[in-house]
Amino acid sequence: MNKTIKIYIIFLVLLLVGIIYIDAVRPRPINWNPSYDLKDKIPFGLYVFDNESKTLLKNHTIKKVRNTAYEYFEALYDYDTIVKNYKENGTILSISEYYMIDDESIDELFYFVGHGNSAFISTKDFPQKFKDSLHFETVSAFEMNDEIKLSLANKKINNKKYNFNIGASASYFNKIDNSKSTVLGYQESKKEQKINFIKIAYKDGYFYLHTQPTAFTNYHLLKENHSEYTEKIISYIPKGNVFWLVKDLNGNIISDSPMRYWLSQPALKWAWYLFALGTILFMIFNAKRRQRIIPIIKPLPNTTVDFTKTIGNLYYQEGDHQNIIDKKIIYFLEKIRHEYLIDTSIFDSNFIKKLQLKTGKNIQDIEKIVRLINYHKKSYNQSIEEDLIEINNAIEKIIN
Repeated sequence: MNKTIKIYIIFLVLLLVGIIYIDAVRPRPINWNPSYDLKDKIPFGLYVFDNESKTLLKNHTIKKVRNTAYEYFEALYDYDTIVKNYKENGTILSISEYYMIDDESIDELFYFVGHGNSAFISTKDFPQKFKDSLHFETVSAFEMNDEIKLSLANKKINNKKYNFNIGASASYFNKIDNSKSTVLGYQESKKEQKINFIKIAYKDGYFYLHTQPTAFTNYHLLKENHSEYTEKIISYIPKGNVFWLVKDLNGNIISDSPMRYWLSQPALKWAWYLFALGTILFMIFNAKRRQRIIPIIKPLPNTTVDFTKTIGNLYYQEGDHQNIIDKKIIYFLEKIRHEYLIDTSIFDSNFIKKLQLKTGKNIQDIEKIVRLINYHKKSYNQSIEEDLIEINNAIEKIIN
């Protein structure tokens, strides 16, 4: 390892240590992002609820479902028995800011509830398929005041009102099917009372729908007496199995990978990015320095033309016009045989016609060169310079 590489490595290590130290000593800003992630300790994560779920649901058996509702519950359906039913029964639990679910899982969820089970869903809004099937509508009102008072409809269970001043949802049920729905809770804003918690009968089961998922977050479970409200609404879940859908809002399984935490911390994330960038730059510049110089190889010179010119000049200077004419004719006939695939043994009208069709040249020019070649072959007189010029010009009109 040379000295330059050691300097690069020392510089990157010092840079990483410096970034981590600066981030560690500075006050960390509060992340108010509503992640609803079981691993997040930020205000709107579900870390506290995840750790206290066994206490809040002490009479239940909690099973975390890490794939889609369709994949999990379809596998539980018993196709072999006469009375078709699920091998396990209980309540589906889902807590998220916005309930994102695929159509196949919605159908499976309704089928599961219809077989005598239940589903407890707390979210700010529901898919349209839910609204159409269960005959309800929601409204997300715009509120300048962030404070909303939450309460239960059954005063025998709890008659308190809880002030949710941060992160509260302005969504509520503005239309329900009174013949199948039971109001379980309200929210009050600007002295207007709206429904935010209902129970809907569906075939042999029930849906429990709640529009204030922020009640399950770290901030409100640790604030004053808000955990009482969460404990009361969760008590509506029937005893038995609880199938907790723990997928995140994008439909991805919550990861336990160490890199997830690394990238969730600003200092560690930027340290990782700088390290990756530094490594790439080092590889680029180091590879550039070590690359061998590529020698320039000159192509071999084409001496054919020079040789031809030399031989031509030799014949010309010797005054051997007859020999030059012979070479010209041989070259001309070879070109016709090679490029146009025409037999050159007989110079008749058929030859002239074929050559004219393939070259597209003037037929008078073709007849002239044929006449000159025939004359040259039959002549016994010594050719002069004018004969050479004439036959050369005639040939060039055909092959150029």
